[in-house]
Amino acid sequence: MPMRLIRTGDEPIHARSPLRMRLGLATWGLLWTLGGAVAFAVVGRPGWAAACGALAVVTLIDLVLVIRHIRQGPHYQPGRDVPPYAPIAERRRSRGRRRAP
Repeated sequence: MPMRLIRTGDEPIHARSPLRMRLGLATWGLLWTLGGAVAFAVVGRPGWAAACGALAVVTLIDLVLVIRHIRQGPHYQPGRDVPPYAPIAERRRSRGRRRAP
């Protein structure tokens, strides 16, 4: 089994996100929500236009955060050559035991 498909057991702590896919989906969502806001405003439905506008703001915030994480480097956007994080063996071995001072 390839190294990148092996579960380490600490995924909630070190989960990785496919940021390029999220970037594309957020861009697509922003285009649709802005288009919906404009279309509803033209048709004369201000409530729906406001709802689409609010959703566009949420999508824009997500888009900014995704771009920020991509720019922060391989910690957030690992390549194929970066293996999954190794589980912390010391914590697993020392559960229930007290450390000597």
